[in-house]
Amino acid sequence: MTKADPPSRRTPVPSGSPAGHLLVDGDQLGRTIARLAHEIVERHAEPSELAMVGVHTRGVPLARRLATLIGQFSGATPDLGSVDIALYRDDLGAPQGQLHVPVVGETELDFPLEQRTVVLVDDVLYTGRTIRAAIDALLDYGRPRAVELAVLVDRGHRELPIRPDYVGKNLPTARDERIRVALSEIDGQDAVLLVHGAEDAS
Repeated sequence: MTKADPPSRRTPVPSGSPAGHLLVDGDQLGRTIARLAHEIVERHAEPSELAMVGVHTRGVPLARRLATLIGQFSGATPDLGSVDIALYRDDLGAPQGQLHVPVVGETELDFPLEQRTVVLVDDVLYTGRTIRAAIDALLDYGRPRAVELAVLVDRGHRELPIRPDYVGKNLPTARDERIRVALSEIDGQDAVLLVHGAEDAS
């Protein structure tokens, strides 16, 4: 397992990048995603029966990259979809004592889920609540043969019994730290950063 470097070895992010300490640079992130794709191919003899489903927001480009690489490695590109979990979470973004009104994104599942193994893809696994909500959202659209989980970073602190099948990096963190994944499709660069400050449970 790969662990975060001790504080003395964490590299400051170059000027112009998001604030934080650089844990994984763009080249390392690319190699990590390629390894995840290889692991998925090795476990599934028929990648054409897979569906990669990204969890909004950064799970979506990650799922797209994985699907492309799986197609390159195996000759069969999985179907690609996305789920938005805003309506399935009641604990995101609401000040204490106030009703949370979610911002609804887009769910795209333009293929039958039955008889497929769905690989849910997200950037950071923390408490497990986001993945629980993603599974709830997925099951509203159908009943896959199986559901697996691929995450780029597992930062620990689970509150639900959820365990990923594929992990890019294990980066243990404190409660007052958070992991920020930057992706070129959204942020203009690829990086994994350590940022001080608590985050919403995910």
